[in-house]
Amino acid sequence: MKSLPTDISIAGVEVSYEHHAYRTPLKFGGVPVTHAVLLNVRLRARTRTGREAEGSGSMPLGTVWSFPSKTIPEPTRLEAMKTLAEKIAALLRDCDLCAHPVELSHALEPEALKLAAATRRSLKLAEPIPKLCTLVVFSAFDAALHDAYGKVHGRHVYDCYGAEWMNADLARYLDASFAGEHLDRYSLRRPKPRMPLYHLIGALDALTDADVKERLNDGLPNTLGEWIEKDQLTHLKIKLNGDNADWDVNRILAIERVTAEAQARRGVERWFYSLDFNEQCRNVEYLLEVLRRVQEGNPAAFGRVAYVEQPTARDLKAHPENKMHAAAKLKPVVIDESLVDYETFLLAREQGYSGVALKACKGQSQALLMAAAAQKNNMFLCVQDLTCPGQSFLHSAGLAAHIGPVTAIEGNARQYMPGANAAWAKQFPGTFTVTNGMIETGCLDKVGLGH
Repeated sequence: MKSLPTDISIAGVEVSYEHHAYRTPLKFGGVPVTHAVLLNVRLRARTRTGREAEGSGSMPLGTVWSFPSKTIPEPTRLEAMKTLAEKIAALLRDCDLCAHPVELSHALEPEALKLAAATRRSLKLAEPIPKLCTLVVFSAFDAALHDAYGKVHGRHVYDCYGAEWMNADLARYLDASFAGEHLDRYSLRRPKPRMPLYHLIGALDALTDADVKERLNDGLPNTLGEWIEKDQLTHLKIKLNGDNADWDVNRILAIERVTAEAQARRGVERWFYSLDFNEQCRNVEYLLEVLRRVQEGNPAAFGRVAYVEQPTARDLKAHPENKMHAAAKLKPVVIDESLVDYETFLLAREQGYSGVALKACKGQSQALLMAAAAQKNNMFLCVQDLTCPGQSFLHSAGLAAHIGPVTAIEGNARQYMPGANAAWAKQFPGTFTVTNGMIETGCLDKVGLGH
């Protein structure tokens, strides 16, 4: 592989943590989440000529999502993620490689996976640390690499994904069909000016006043109808249980009724849903039943469904019977938790998935590579977050704004962790304030990752 004068090495790494309580619980995979810990990374990059700049990255350590377990308590899993973060920081401090951020991440990720195995041994964990969990921890470091790279060159980092910046083409990371291609072919140099925001409706969230057990008087809405009117929403993400078809169907239809009433008051006729079963469907037949019953119960509600997030278990190899071909004929079915590398991307396609969910919490480098793979294969694309607040939300929003086919942004922290947004919202008010159902993204074009 060639080398370029623009390549960077790592001159220093620091990590810190923030703790935030949720405003209201968010149920994920049957587990209510009530708090978050953010991993913050500051990384100093140095060019071959000795110029230096500091970049930063941030990501929630989403234990419930990335490291689910029925045998290891959540505090122990969180301790494992923090321990792994410290080990990765030490790895990067000792790293003597000099390359582009994508190339550095490609080389360092296997070492991070080895450190995850070492962390399991040192903490005597009953289960391995999943690869997805390692990616979440590594993602804050990867973001800081990209941010520092752009800053040391005084460029918006999305300007730096072409052949003049990268030492290898995409064939090195994907397969021979990408020979001669680089990430700039599949990403935008400048962000879209504004994008719709997907509002999350958790399984525990109130739809109407009758559902409110204890009203929060903090200036924010308490019900779905109030949120729709406040932010003029047009995109709604519906969290479902996946283990009770009657509940799931009734929940979708109830949301349609409440939304239709609110939109009628506004004179709005067009809005969208995404359906998220959090892998809880026991099989594809369950998903097909829910979709069929929604279509029969309210054809308009069915028509508003833009896509379905990964409905069944994340271990694709262990469940080859969960083919998505029939479901994908009805609605795009996107791979999410299963997507941890190009191998799982190919397996998901083989099993009938027709779309890809990109997430900054799996790393900027991986997200860009999977965006290229999905576009090459004409698949549906969306960007989702990990209830990312502050800097991590800006990173996720910037990713969505730079991938052409992505039409909307998910941002849940404004509902569940609004306090964690406060400092960043002063700098980017248009990105943290929803107006006409949209947020501003054109401002995410500064040097580095854009914020």
